[in-house]
Amino acid sequence: MKITKELKSLPKEELNRRLNEMKKELLKQNVQANSGANIQNPGKLKEVKKNIARVNTIIKEREEGKNK
Repeated sequence: MKITKELKSLPKEELNRRLNEMKKELLKQNVQANSGANIQNPGKLKEVKKNIARVNTIIKEREEGKNK
């Protein structure tokens, strides 16, 4: 809940920057998981995916709000 409030207050440029960072983090986590290495925090993968979805949702909501 805290993350969502924080993300909603950010401008679009900052949201896009954070989205790119999260995608890079997801890629890094996926490579680590698929290489057979022990993942330091297995829950981090799920958390990053959810945060990416949150950012995408906020961006879509703003675009729909402007189109109305």
